[in-house]
Amino acid sequence: MIMLTKLNGDTFTLNAIYIEQVQSFPDTTVTLTSGKKFVVKEAECEVVQKAAAFYQSISLFSLSPTESEED
Repeated sequence: MIMLTKLNGDTFTLNAIYIEQVQSFPDTTVTLTSGKKFVVKEAECEVVQKAAAFYQSISLFSLSPTESEED
């Protein structure tokens, strides 16, 4: 789960497993696999970093690239 901030300042926790895409329009918009969208204060790169850290914490992604990813 990752903590994000709505434009009105309210924080919420989002299950990052359901993130389909993150875009800047210029506001950062997080689109879920269900099609629901959230506009957040965090920058696109910050949302991606939080999601990657969450994936690593649940061992969805390895902490370091494998040999095949480095090629």
